[in-house]
Amino acid sequence: MTRPDLLQRIAAAQADLARDHLLRRLRTVEAADGPWLTLDGRRLLSFAGNDYLGLAQHPALREALTTAASQWGVGATAAHLLGGHRAPHAALEAALAAWTGREKALLFSTGYMANLGVLDALLGEGDLCVQDRLNHACLIDGARLAGCELKRYPHADADGAARQLAGAPDAAALLATDGVFSMDGDVAPLAALAALCRREGATLMVDDAHGLGVLGPDGAGSLAAAGLAQADAPVLMATLGKALGVAGAFVAGPAALIDALAQFARTHVYTTAMPPALAAATLRAVAIARAEGERRERLARLIALFRDGARA
Repeated sequence: MTRPDLLQRIAAAQADLARDHLLRRLRTVEAADGPWLTLDGRRLLSFAGNDYLGLAQHPALREALTTAASQWGVGATAAHLLGGHRAPHAALEAALAAWTGREKALLFSTGYMANLGVLDALLGEGDLCVQDRLNHACLIDGARLAGCELKRYPHADADGAARQLAGAPDAAALLATDGVFSMDGDVAPLAALAALCRREGATLMVDDAHGLGVLGPDGAGSLAAAGLAQADAPVLMATLGKALGVAGAFVAGPAALIDALAQFARTHVYTTAMPPALAAATLRAVAIARAEGERRERLARLIALFRDGARA
């Protein structure tokens, strides 16, 4: 028997993508000026970025980053539990918890790592994870990593989610959904999903990567916009590289959950902490996002303008 060659197999899969005109291309941006990017010498308007509030190049964030780097350097040098957790990290976690109305928050290096870590820590063999069919890939991958049973329901269909939960009434269950879906920009039926989880004894997890900073009072996100509190959605994940314009992610919720994740979320325990200077810049971004509601108002106007133009 001849063992399959892994490199040949993946090369063949890539050739299939190229044949079907589905091959992704990595393009190098030569310069950036807000939403304007220079590629191959051409100045182009980007519709693919996540800098919703225009904070990625904000002078106050640059100043905070530079000032903190002069004190803390450019790297945390260790995992959070091994001396990498610095004062800017602690201040940012407290600010994120307060902003989202949660007891505590825990930083992760990326949103992908946050979702992998949370789902793997909470779920295991014999458990059930119910997810929206259009959830981000990291939620799907997290459930697969956890080894639980994964069931998906039709997009934004709370009744469909109920049918999936009803199929395993005795299993510990987590229902995970994006708050704002990244491709179409629509919002999950969060109130209906929260009510369903209360009835069924399931835990609701919301990935609010695209809602934080954009929706709700002070930009606190899609859960705040829906009037839902920590008890309604105990597990909240959001990223720091979208509306806040920096990098990283966090999970917020009850203190008992966050303390447990610091022990059991492997993507938090076994990786170097985000640079403290980035945490300081993100802390400044949180203050700006909360205070300057006109940034959200301008975003809403641009969204309406684009949708009207697209329909026409």
